Amino acid sequence: MKNFVKVRLSGMMFLQFFIWGAWYTAIAVYMTNEGMGDLTHWPYTVVPLGAIFAPFFVGLVADRYFSTEKVLGTLHFLGGIFMFLTPMFVDNPVMFILMLFFFNLCYMPTISLANTCAFHHIDDQEKEFPLIRVFGTLGWITSGLTVSFGLVYFVSDGLIPEATALPLYLTSAASFAFAALTFTLPHTPPPAKGQSVSIRSIIGIDALKELGNKSFYSFIAASLLLCIPLAAYYNFTQIYMTDTNFQNIAATQTIGQVSEVLFMVLMPLFFVRLGVKWMLGVGMLAWFLRYALFALGATEPTVWMILTGIALHGICYDFFFVTGQIYVDMKASDKIRGQAQGLIVLITYGVGMLIGAQIAGQVYNLFLGEQANLSPEQWVQFWWVPAIFSVAVFLFFILTFNDREVEKQVLEEAPKVL
Repeated sequence: MKNFVKVRLSGMMFLQFFIWGAWYTAIAVYMTNEGMGDLTHWPYTVVPLGAIFAPFFVGLVADRYFSTEKVLGTLHFLGGIFMFLTPMFVDNPVMFILMLFFFNLCYMPTISLANTCAFHHIDDQEKEFPLIRVFGTLGWITSGLTVSFGLVYFVSDGLIPEATALPLYLTSAASFAFAALTFTLPHTPPPAKGQSVSIRSIIGIDALKELGNKSFYSFIAASLLLCIPLAAYYNFTQIYMTDTNFQNIAATQTIGQVSEVLFMVLMPLFFVRLGVKWMLGVGMLAWFLRYALFALGATEPTVWMILTGIALHGICYDFFFVTGQIYVDMKASDKIRGQAQGLIVLITYGVGMLIGAQIAGQVYNLFLGEQANLSPEQWVQFWWVPAIFSVAVFLFFILTFNDREVEKQVLEEAPKVL
């Protein structure tokens, strides 16, 4: 019976990230094909807006009044409706972007709610949750392969699936499938029912006050700053690949998720050898290397450089984001652990990505001008902007971060890992 629950939870994670991956890696190509090439940064703006609003909805409503599986089902059903309607407004950019905004208002709270549901029904979080969560990454990979290799049979006129509305309809269908799946999920009562709550705790002010020291503030600042150039990858890699004549764009980008799974497995070995500071530092430096490879590979184009840049996602994401979550967990007491993790999500996926999406969009439009596409030489210049920004953040972090207490804790736990 317990194993059957884990199977259902794994299916939940699979669909959770299948939904995100199905539209996220194709939307900019679709918008460009529909004459909205100068607006492609807006979908990557409404996602962090959804991430900013999500903690308030979860903290004030979902965690206090309704069972988690019912909230998940309702939000995904509403999200499916909004995504289904989105292509109908392709000739009205404002409404098109608003539909994506409404979708993300529904979707972003479900990330933490899905985690809550999973944690409630497992006994050993450290051992069992990674095995369930990895199905989320597999869901993202499957969505990319489905878009590129499955939807191709439904397109004509020489278009690639990413340039059509089909990925959005696939997202909608997967959202409805998730809503149906929630009827089979085990009951998960609201975790904070009857507890007092405040805006300070939701946005993590109390956690920041308790954890605050020079190194932690350095980590917070670097996390915020790094997410500014990070936004350029999610937004413009798919357009860059189109301009460099790649086919199967969504599928090719899943190389990054395959790399993510690999480095997730190897992380414990790297962690005890590098420690927190250099795990985070290597993750930051990997972003610089990725953008440098994109810039150097733009003029030919050099395929191996571009593919290597995509494959670096495992280091970029695992070494920085996952290590950051572990660092915060090591610093926080049980009382503020949830607040502290929420604070990091708010700063990175929320504020940092919001600022980054807008800046990346303005830089891209500055290069684009009245053209339909960037030239290879312009792509070189474009990618060096986030590359230089990333290495500057890396240098700032390395020079200002020195949390000896946490590094000592890592060394003490090293024999358990090795």
